[in-house]
Amino acid sequence: MYFLYSALLLLVLILGLPYWLYQMLRHGKYRSGFLERLGVVPGHLVTPSPQPTLWIHAVSVGEVLAVSRLIEEMRARWPGYRVVISTTTDTGQKLARTRFGGESVFYFPIDLGFAIRSYLKSLRPRLVVIAETEFWPNFLRLSKRSGAAVAIVNARISDRSIRGYMRLRWWLKSVVGNVDLFLAQTYQDRSRLTELGAPESRVEVTGNLKFELEPGSPPALVANLRDSFETTNAWPILVCGSTVDDEEERMLLQAFQSILASHPRAVMILAPRHPERFAAVAALLESFGIKFSRRSLWSGEPLNGGVLLLDTIGELSAIYGLADIAFVGGSLVPKGGHNIIEPARHGVAIVVGNHTDNFRDIIWLFQTQDAVRIVGPAELPLVLMELISNEAERKALGRRAAETLRSQAGATEKTLAALERLLAPAEAATPAAKS
Repeated sequence: MYFLYSALLLLVLILGLPYWLYQMLRHGKYRSGFLERLGVVPGHLVTPSPQPTLWIHAVSVGEVLAVSRLIEEMRARWPGYRVVISTTTDTGQKLARTRFGGESVFYFPIDLGFAIRSYLKSLRPRLVVIAETEFWPNFLRLSKRSGAAVAIVNARISDRSIRGYMRLRWWLKSVVGNVDLFLAQTYQDRSRLTELGAPESRVEVTGNLKFELEPGSPPALVANLRDSFETTNAWPILVCGSTVDDEEERMLLQAFQSILASHPRAVMILAPRHPERFAAVAALLESFGIKFSRRSLWSGEPLNGGVLLLDTIGELSAIYGLADIAFVGGSLVPKGGHNIIEPARHGVAIVVGNHTDNFRDIIWLFQTQDAVRIVGPAELPLVLMELISNEAERKALGRRAAETLRSQAGATEKTLAALERLLAPAEAATPAAKS
């Protein structure tokens, strides 16, 4: 079956070559790390390390953020190990290089034997840790065969994913059999993993690492914007993060126009989810006739009564701290929503749409504490105006969000303890690894 899977994957890659080339030439996607994805190990990893290696894989920005504190703790507690991090997306790669240093970061290889083996041969990992749930059959099988222990941390199975996985359950049982340890976010995730064939003895519930994200130092932009807002009496500040196609035009910008009618000094900070949409959203703002500035070109001019288009990567998390109200996108249209933890950390009033399947457990938890507002497209302008008008409720909503987040501490410590148990046999065999 693995042979058939590899043949089909290779066929898809060949048939999709025109699309990949177009994306590379038109949008610059996939260009970075192209050779690394094909199994060419970058120079900074070629020289064998005297230390045993821990390989952490985090697909994109969300996963990199989720494991950031975990990686920092691993480095501090296990200095005898070299920790390397792979990502799939360009945005995840940039963030990982910023947080962990370029000498430790590389692009994840495609799931074909020739690409994977070159990395396993160079890195010789003692432990492979995958963030959330990435079932790459060849990677899991070859990692296990290489002698590495394999763990999936912060594991989750979304409502959408479980339906597709169950159709392949007959094969996935052998795939997940290559994983030594699953550390699930919730008991529902644990149940779904065992449904897919993971042995119950290998699945533990350790909580959600994203509840314990450690924010980095805020960029200078945050202080500059705060000064600008105070100087110009800009208010209210609405931060709309991780927005997707159709949300801006049909809902958010129309709602903002209604807000401007009664609050002409209002500011919207608009952060599209995908960088390739920055130009399209700028054109959309022009068509609406709304005054706007691109963050990449902003030089301090007043923003009141307009929009700041956040056309940069890695600044949204800190900018949520400027908001009176935060809207988290991908949720007014059926895209599954995005994480609300970043604005919750700042104690900001949070609003989301009613399509939040990708974060069902987090949203449910915040709902039970009355710490988030969930709206449909028609309700959005009314709820925003209500929160703007009612300062006491707006601040209370934000305070409940911060308190809910604090109540979930402990996932990192539980995850470290479980990984340490998994490493224990290898450490006993190689005392030098403890340093």
